[in-house]
Amino acid sequence: MKKKLFDLFPEPIPTFDLILPAVRDWLQAYRGSLNDFLSNEDDWLLVNRDLNGRVRLILPERIKESEQRMLWDHLASNLMQRLGKHAYPKNAEILFETNRKQALQGATSYLVDGFINVWVVDRLATEANWARIAPETEGVPRIVFFSIKGGVGRSTALAATAWSLAQKGKRVLVLDLDLESPGLSSALLPPERQPMYGITDWLIEDLVDNGNVIFESMAATSNLSHDGEIHIVPAHGADHGEYIAKLGRVWMPKLQVDGTREAWSSRLDRLLRDLEKRIQPDVVLIDSRSGIDEIASACITELGANLILLFALEGEQTWNGYRMLFEQWLRAGIAQQIRERLQVVGAIVPELDRAEYLAGLREHSYEVFVDTLYDEIAPIKIGEVGRRLDGTWWVGGLSEGWNFDEADEAAPHHPWAVNWHRSFAGLLSLQGRLAAIDTQEVKSVFGALIDGVSNAVDGRETP
Repeated sequence: MKKKLFDLFPEPIPTFDLILPAVRDWLQAYRGSLNDFLSNEDDWLLVNRDLNGRVRLILPERIKESEQRMLWDHLASNLMQRLGKHAYPKNAEILFETNRKQALQGATSYLVDGFINVWVVDRLATEANWARIAPETEGVPRIVFFSIKGGVGRSTALAATAWSLAQKGKRVLVLDLDLESPGLSSALLPPERQPMYGITDWLIEDLVDNGNVIFESMAATSNLSHDGEIHIVPAHGADHGEYIAKLGRVWMPKLQVDGTREAWSSRLDRLLRDLEKRIQPDVVLIDSRSGIDEIASACITELGANLILLFALEGEQTWNGYRMLFEQWLRAGIAQQIRERLQVVGAIVPELDRAEYLAGLREHSYEVFVDTLYDEIAPIKIGEVGRRLDGTWWVGGLSEGWNFDEADEAAPHHPWAVNWHRSFAGLLSLQGRLAAIDTQEVKSVFGALIDGVSNAVDGRETP
């Protein structure tokens, strides 16, 4: 081992935000040595950050009494010196576990790019996992309506989209997963059609293996169905009961007989698969909770969404929020797994200066995508090249990447506009409004969104 393995002790870092950069510097400093140590299939290293933000290493149990133990002690000591108050004390710098799966215990983790069998593990107080992306579902398309901030007309837009799809003969399944601020069902169902139970009830009953008792009584068909059907599964039933007490338990993992834990997001996915099997929809529309929390995490990253609609108001708060989210995906090395499913929606575009507003929205959206998700190649002018079905560009056969011109209307940063209209300003009156409205009036407000979703649904259908 070279001498530098023992004498690289830079100044310790002062704050949480510098933990991962310090870990990356440490990994790079010993890149060759670490890859040599971890070259075998059974070798692995976990850099574990606990609930308090303190870091230590986790290694296979057999290292504990091996010849490598002294080398790993020195490596760990060097890392702890870099981390200052965020380090574990001496003699607690390394944990030894029988296998990697046991060491993870359901925590958020991601493989470090450029290293063999090195993972960063984050122990979080919640089960939200923005660093793991479930593969796209191969069956019925699942479309998530999401916003960083509330009050953007997201649920209204979803109701109008469901109405329009049903007008075209589609069988639509709608899930109200805005559990902490429910209300979508009132936009699509009159009071007399509200089902007896909802998603929150099922999540509670499932914890004690009682979900099947209420399963058949948690979906209702909207009277707005027209040529198709709209099946709504609300956040809660007609009688909400002890809703707050239930809401405090929905995030619970389910303890199985064999001692394993089923995360609440996995339970939610199981419910959705059972609902799809029963209702046989052409498309599933999911109303997600706004913000970056457990519900949003499950909806966006863990339910196999095929299209994720990012509702946006022009403003610094919106773009800072989406930038934080995109940067997290970059850090976790998973941006490429989700970026092609994203689409920005311009929410409640004002009646005055509409073109100017949309131009500003598009410009700021483009800036965030360029800084985070787009590949670092020169953007291609429209008409100069072709674009593949998966969204990638080809450039004279010499270079390729995932990037778009700012003005490209097919780009994910280019907002699908939802225009503000006073008759669609609230959910309370929407049920009656949709019952009497005509198609042209809906298209004048939601046309770009409806067309985009319809194309996504039609594109998934088997010829």
